[in-house]
Amino acid sequence: MDVNTKQLKKNAFRVTKERGIAASRVRVPGGRMDAKYLSVLQDIAETYGNGTIHLTLRQGFEIPGIPFEDMDKVNAMLQPVIEGMGINQEEKGKGYSASGTRNIMACVGNSICPYGNYDTTAFARKVEKEIFPNDLHFKVCFTGCHNDCAKVRMHDFGIIGMTMPQLDPNRCISCGACIKRCKKKSVGALQAMNFRPVRNEETCLGCGECVLACPNAAWTRSQKKYYKLTIFGRTGKKNPRLGVDWIKWIDEESIIKIIKNTYAYVEKYIDPNAPGGKEHIGYIVDRTGFEEFKKWALKDVTLPEIAEVTSPIYWNGIKYK
Repeated sequence: MDVNTKQLKKNAFRVTKERGIAASRVRVPGGRMDAKYLSVLQDIAETYGNGTIHLTLRQGFEIPGIPFEDMDKVNAMLQPVIEGMGINQEEKGKGYSASGTRNIMACVGNSICPYGNYDTTAFARKVEKEIFPNDLHFKVCFTGCHNDCAKVRMHDFGIIGMTMPQLDPNRCISCGACIKRCKKKSVGALQAMNFRPVRNEETCLGCGECVLACPNAAWTRSQKKYYKLTIFGRTGKKNPRLGVDWIKWIDEESIIKIIKNTYAYVEKYIDPNAPGGKEHIGYIVDRTGFEEFKKWALKDVTLPEIAEVTSPIYWNGIKYK
């Protein structure tokens, strides 16, 4: 069977080590799906695959053992899953039309975890609707707090949840629990003054540990959601490195705009000879300089007044020659 393997990969099938056999990759934006779709994946695996399903590191599924000639049938079976998760699709029944922009990852967020400062799944799905499908190689990851269970610093864009803690002095009983918790589990941004906790605005991470520690609900999370945006973490053979902090106390709208702006930047500067048409964004920034990226990324972006932008940005990582 003659197969265009480039088109196969774009359709979110993986070429495997076994000749004529593919693996179907299933997107799960935000890492959460209705349980009813699991039976669809089971049917695909048992009907066209080898009866197994792999949980991918990007929180999706991979169904191996699919003969090339059955890929269209698998795409047809995936249709209710794609529609059920609200994933943009160019043509119904044809599966995914791109795989370059990877499945968007997220920790469980504040719908489950007490440390979560926002609904990570909802934000991940919102960004999915904005940027998928696209062939460019983007990795985006969301985590609810600075514990960073999702390891966002391994991605091109990492979004860490922050809260602006609010103190009601009338409820504070001066027990010092928040100060002890902040010192023990965070960065020690609180100290006692006149029998009340005082927050150091420069060092505070907005992690919310003070809110969790307070026995009398004197500390509460702000209604307004804030985030820390980290950029250009990556794995790989050539120069793996951790993402670095770029903008602290940024809002949701600005993050979405920056990510979308970066697609235009990459389209302009990507190496035309990049293998498979894919190049980590950080390598492109290495060529153009950070200020050029910044100019594109912040175009028409109005950051919140409290946003703190780190400049200049320095990174290095492990380099192999």
